[in-house]
Amino acid sequence: MMRAASSRRAEIRTDGGSSAAAEIRTTHGSPARAASVAAAVRPDNTAEMTTRVEGDAVVTEIARDSTTGLQSTVDDYVINLRVAAQLTNDSRQSNHE
Repeated sequence: MMRAASSRRAEIRTDGGSSAAAEIRTTHGSPARAASVAAAVRPDNTAEMTTRVEGDAVVTEIARDSTTGLQSTVDDYVINLRVAAQLTNDSRQSNHE
């Protein structure tokens, strides 16, 4: 059975102009699992993104020049995060048929 991250939170900030930022925090039940998830999503980070582990949480900050760009980046990141979380939560997962 695959499970998504147990807790998710996103915070979106704008500066009143054209730039926007988001912080996405997900918890994964253990520091080891959070580290695995973070390691899986980091290679897809762009220059505007940082990912770190805080205890059992993965925290990613994204800053973009526009809210449209931010939305697109957040959408892509959430898909990657969901896959990484599912794969680390299911110890029976294999890439062999």
